[in-house]
Amino acid sequence: MPAYSLPVPRYWRRIGSYYRLEASRCKRCGRTYYPPRLRCVCGSRDMEKIQLIGSKFTLLDYTVLHSVPEDFEKQKPIIIGIVEDSVNNVRILSQIVDVLDISDLEKCRDVEPVFRVVKRDGNVGIICYGTKFRPRVAR
Repeated sequence: MPAYSLPVPRYWRRIGSYYRLEASRCKRCGRTYYPPRLRCVCGSRDMEKIQLIGSKFTLLDYTVLHSVPEDFEKQKPIIIGIVEDSVNNVRILSQIVDVLDISDLEKCRDVEPVFRVVKRDGNVGIICYGTKFRPRVAR
């Protein structure tokens, strides 16, 4: 999710990770980071960009927020979940959307990324988009 206090230029520089689920992987040790990093914990700066779109995502755990900031009143209750990409071995903290009944949301359920509005800035007129996750429907 975007950091809401970021100036516009910094938000635009991070659009790759917000819009396309871009991550970075260390070529030395193989560790994957989302959002992308320039340096690995092993000390290497030899990082490659990878796309997480198309991976298999699983909801590991979640919490439901009933008390939310004023900007998010229309979205409440908000479900925040830890989503794991088992292919690239990375975890993402994200909002879970399109859940009609919270009691039906099971742990270890398959989820898929969706592109949604995150925030509207009425003062400047900027609409911030990002990737959220929703339960995957059986097809």
